[in-house]
Amino acid sequence: MDDLDTPLKAQKSAGARRRLPVSLLGLLTLALATTLGIAIGWVVLFDDPLGGEPKHVVKIEQIIVPPSQQTKTAPDTNDLPAKQAPPQQTGDQRTITIIDGNTGTKREIVINGPKTDDKNTPANEPTSNVPPADSRLIEASKHGSLPKIGPDGVRPLDAYASPIPVTTTGADSMIAIVITGLGVSASSTGDAISKLPAAVTLGFVPYGNELQRWVARARSTGHEVLLQIPMEPFDYPDNDPGPQTLTASAPKDQNIDRLHYFLSRTQGYVGVANFMGARFTANEEALATVLSETGKRGLLFLDDGTSPRSISPKAAARTKAPFLKADVVIDSKAEWAEIDAALVKLEAIAAEKGIAIATASSLPVTIERLARWAKTLETRGIRLVPVSAAFHRKAKQS
Repeated sequence: MDDLDTPLKAQKSAGARRRLPVSLLGLLTLALATTLGIAIGWVVLFDDPLGGEPKHVVKIEQIIVPPSQQTKTAPDTNDLPAKQAPPQQTGDQRTITIIDGNTGTKREIVINGPKTDDKNTPANEPTSNVPPADSRLIEASKHGSLPKIGPDGVRPLDAYASPIPVTTTGADSMIAIVITGLGVSASSTGDAISKLPAAVTLGFVPYGNELQRWVARARSTGHEVLLQIPMEPFDYPDNDPGPQTLTASAPKDQNIDRLHYFLSRTQGYVGVANFMGARFTANEEALATVLSETGKRGLLFLDDGTSPRSISPKAAARTKAPFLKADVVIDSKAEWAEIDAALVKLEAIAAEKGIAIATASSLPVTIERLARWAKTLETRGIRLVPVSAAFHRKAKQS
C-alpha cells in the first residue's frame, strides 16, 4: 500500500511521528534561555563585585572602655617629674615651611634650632641666636615700623651686620656679592640661603608673603640682608616692578611715602638696593631724595649695577649717604661659561682695588657656579665678605 492508498488520518499521524526529533532543538534552546535568565537574575539580585576573589571573614570585636577609665584625663605635664616632662622648645625657635615651587615638596625648618644629621638639612645651619629688630632702631609710622638711627647713634647698617667676623688685614683683597630678587620663589630663596656661603649678602623683594620669615632665616644662618625698593624702569608701565613703584616724575612726598611703605615690610636689613629702576636711577633729583632718606635712617644704599645710565655716585656724593655700586653683574648672561668669566673679572678688580662688589640673580646655574667658586677663593688670597664690610673698606679707602 502506497501513500495514495493510505487513509488521510493515518498519514497525519505518521508525519507527526517523523517531526518529533526536530523538537529537541527547541528544547535545547529553551534550556539555554532558562539558564541565561537564571544567571541574569542572580547577578541582579545577588551581585558581588568581588565575586571570585579570595575571601576571609574576620571577627571584629568592639573594645568598650570601662566607665571607671572613661573619666580619666591626660596627666598634667606640670605634675610629671622633670625627666618625664615632654620636651619643650627652647630659645628663639620658630618653624618655617619651605615649599619647592617646582615640585610642591614641603620641608619644615626650625630657625635657631639644634643641628641634625638629616641629609636634607641645609648646609648653612644657624650660627647664633639672631635677635629681633632692636626697638631702639624702630620708628612708628602709618605704614608700620621704620628703621632709624638709635639715640646712641647706632645705625641699622651696623646693628644688623652679619655676625660672622671678618678677620682680614688691610692688604687682603675683598669681594662682596649680593644675590637679588629673593623672597618670591620659595625654591630659589631656600637654595640661596642654604647653598651659598654665609658671607654672601641676600637681597629681598618686598612683595613676598613670607618676607619676615625669609629674612629671619637668612639672618639666622649668618647672611646679611638688603631690602630691594621697586623703582621705575625706562619702559614703565609696560615693564612694571609692582605696586607702589617709585617713579621719577612723582612728587618727592609721594616717593618718600612709598619708600616708607616698603621699609615697613620687614626689619633687620642693613640697607636697601634698587629693584629695576633704570629711569629712576638716571634722575638725580628723584634718586637724591631717596638717598637722603636712607642716609638719615642709617641705611646703606646699593646700586645693583644693572643700568649704565645710573648717576647714583653723583647723588650719593651730594647727599653723603652710605652708598655702594656694584662693579660687576655676574649673570647678565645666564650661562655657566659667562658666569665664570664674570667671576674672573671680579677677582681682577678685587686684586687691583682691594675691594670689588657684584650682584647676581638667584638662578640655579648662578647659585651652583657661585657655590663652587667660593670654595677655592681664599686660596687665591681673596676673602668673601658681607656688603657692610665692603662698605667699611670703601670708606677707609676714600
